[in-house]
Amino acid sequence: MILNFINGQYRQGRGGRSFSDMNPVDGSLIAQVSEATREDVDDAVNAARDALAGPWGALKLSQRCDLLYAVAAEIDRRAEDFVAAEVADTGKPRSLASHLDIPRGAANFRVFADAVRNVATETFTSHAPDGEPTLNYALRRPKGVVAVICPWNLPLLLMTWKVGPALACGNTVVVKPSEETPATAALLGEVMNSVGIPKGVYNVVHGFGPESAGEFLTTHPGVDAITFTGETRTGAAIIRASAAGIKPVSMELGGKNPAVVFDDADLDATIAGLTRSVFENSGQVCLGTERVYVQRRIFDAVVQRLASAAARLRPGRPEDPATTLGPLISAEHQRKVLDYFALAKAEGATAVCGGGVPDVSHELKAGAWVEPTVWTGVAHESRVAREEIFGPCCAVIPFETEAEALRMANDTPYGLAASVYTSDVARAHRFAGALRVGVVWVNSWFVRDLRTPFGGSGASGIGREGGVHSLEFYTELSNVCIKFNGEAQ
Repeated sequence: MILNFINGQYRQGRGGRSFSDMNPVDGSLIAQVSEATREDVDDAVNAARDALAGPWGALKLSQRCDLLYAVAAEIDRRAEDFVAAEVADTGKPRSLASHLDIPRGAANFRVFADAVRNVATETFTSHAPDGEPTLNYALRRPKGVVAVICPWNLPLLLMTWKVGPALACGNTVVVKPSEETPATAALLGEVMNSVGIPKGVYNVVHGFGPESAGEFLTTHPGVDAITFTGETRTGAAIIRASAAGIKPVSMELGGKNPAVVFDDADLDATIAGLTRSVFENSGQVCLGTERVYVQRRIFDAVVQRLASAAARLRPGRPEDPATTLGPLISAEHQRKVLDYFALAKAEGATAVCGGGVPDVSHELKAGAWVEPTVWTGVAHESRVAREEIFGPCCAVIPFETEAEALRMANDTPYGLAASVYTSDVARAHRFAGALRVGVVWVNSWFVRDLRTPFGGSGASGIGREGGVHSLEFYTELSNVCIKFNGEAQ
């Protein structure tokens, strides 16, 4: 049984209800998960408020940051436990979890402990109307209790991306992980206890969205701020819920991210980058590429080479070193993606590769598998070119001129990320600056410096996190103005 973690203790929900955590690799049961009631969420928020006013709030900045470094070290020490939990929940290849998800989960605590120690606030000297000198400086104060609502695609990484800076800034948190991936958020409670994080600082409640833990948490009057990563529709519901309490929100939402390939690009590097951005984590990455615009002269070559790379991906059990493609997160998500595959065919697309369910071994037949898929013949205006699918698929669409590529890349309600492939430095700067997205990679993908701003525009979200931008969201700034009266003696 995976339990809620409230005030430093694991406990079942008061209602006695549970739900199943299923393995997407083969459809087997991993564990039952205890569902939190409204009263359990009350307890978690109250514990967080008590810790804020008590032992956590009383710590010096250096003590708090040292504890977060200890959390990171303990995640590293228990990396195998976290990898096993993450792989069981998501079905992703073990190599991906061990090289990306879990190390980044630990790094998020170190990076933001360092940031809050070293990023200064503004200081100004000036004069009052009577001519006396003044000094203005800003203080950072924690927002309070932060509700952290997490997605299922990179569970530990994206949860600690929020919990790390929230705790570094002196807040306390109540985490609601996805019902699809509850294990690593719960396991982190053991780490918090083992390194001496005070009770109530880190809490976890399990459940769903409407009329469950998600709604109970985001509408709770004791919550001071909400941070969410997930689909746009859910984000809109959370924003509506936050309005009643005038609560600040940070929203990292969906995307329909473009990659633009010019005919002077290094094709080897381009195909390597596209193979990752389209198919990594079975396309279940908010930053992933679903629209690939290729200049006409090299269109056929890119299509052929990308399709060949997709065909070489091998589905299988996550612990098999030969596995390079995992399943989707659930049977429900598999049905959604397969519906888009059928829609693409109905809209006139040609599946150069994929387009269905892969031939997997008998024991994996009940898993949530889909084939990596590359389409041509997709109209830019079609649904499969405009709606987020969140699977291992992309539409490859030709263009003639830079202006045409820019128009199509920006023609979307989303604005999260983009990639540009070109050997022309001037064009790279010019084109990247004209894209209406939060993150642009040139000749690369998913290269992250955690000090940089991260987030989207339009339907892709509100706000930025990362580096000082996380500190701005997770703290309130207070200005202190001191007037120096009298003359020096």
